[in-house]
Amino acid sequence: MSLEPVRTAAELDRLADDRPASGQASRPGGGSGGGPRAVVMTMGALHPGHAALIRAARERAGADGTVVVTVFVNPLQFGAGEDLDRYPRTLDADLRLAREAGADVVFAPSVDEVYPGGEPQVRLAAGPMGERFEGASRPGHFDGMLTVVAKLLHLTRPDAAFFGEKDGQQLALIRRMVRDLNFPVEIVGVPTVREPDGLALSSRNRYLSPEERTRALALSRALFAGRQAAPQGPRVVLEAAGEALTETLSGAGIALDYLALVDPADFTAIDRDDYRGEAVLALAAKVGGTRLIDNVRISFPPETP
Repeated sequence: MSLEPVRTAAELDRLADDRPASGQASRPGGGSGGGPRAVVMTMGALHPGHAALIRAARERAGADGTVVVTVFVNPLQFGAGEDLDRYPRTLDADLRLAREAGADVVFAPSVDEVYPGGEPQVRLAAGPMGERFEGASRPGHFDGMLTVVAKLLHLTRPDAAFFGEKDGQQLALIRRMVRDLNFPVEIVGVPTVREPDGLALSSRNRYLSPEERTRALALSRALFAGRQAAPQGPRVVLEAAGEALTETLSGAGIALDYLALVDPADFTAIDRDDYRGEAVLALAAKVGGTRLIDNVRISFPPETP
């Protein structure tokens, strides 16, 4: 059975309003509607990493719930010289993957539908957290991201929204927005999905030539080297990751943007070797002409007496 995209907010509203009470018959093309509603927000070009998000949402929603996948290439997230025009748009394939992974509804609006008055004059500001790392490299990116996520949360009205941990700073900002602005939704992070050789799945991987893809493995290897050094403390984690990168960057066509060990709650850099608790080792680099980001989660347990 094929899955037809929902194109307008009005149609999405009708689907939400038509959800029957628990125990009643299901509507065509979806769950019964009596259970929770879960949403997965994407910019399309879906891959197995997105499928993992949809499966997690399906598990949360259950047989009686509804899983909505949004497919929208948000122009507010792209700065000057970035790849808005060449960003892949593969809706037919996205619909197939979404259906196979368990989605009930795919909301694929046009830019005019999401921003009916043109680019919005009122936008959310990501604040200081949005100016670090990715925000420093891509000014305004997180303002645009939060603005569209807020709009899509209003339009889809989910009980839970699922986001990948690969975009760690994005996930931290969305959680903070929901907390600060009292959005009635649970934000769920889903672990990064990787290729067997360690490369994090990303829609941008398709831009890599075979040679560049091989070079890109240096990024995940550096993160894994840092994670392996976790028992020796934060300083050694950064040193181990940095050394692994230094061994491969020279002449490899990789331009490192940042490598940092940060607090996952606010993405401030961890600069104390006695830090204990959860941390994120994150990096960004250009491989050829393609900018990639990746991170791993690290736990620094309390010292035993």
